[in-house]
Amino acid sequence: MQARQLPKGLPETVESPRGKLVYLYLQFHEGATVEELRDGLDLQRITLFSVLKTLEERGVVEQDDEEYVTARPA
Repeated sequence: MQARQLPKGLPETVESPRGKLVYLYLQFHEGATVEELRDGLDLQRITLFSVLKTLEERGVVEQDDEEYVTARPA
């Protein structure tokens, strides 16, 4: 049995399926507001705030005014 590989560019610290979904959405769209994430992913705001908080704590997304973007490597 061969191990599954993560999509290129997906940080290993992003473990949950929802976290991966949000991260990849932000990466593909080069950022989004919570409303855009809600509409695009059909997730509740409360869920998104929880996921985004975790992703911010892990340093893989950052908030720029009202929009969240994937963190760029230094």
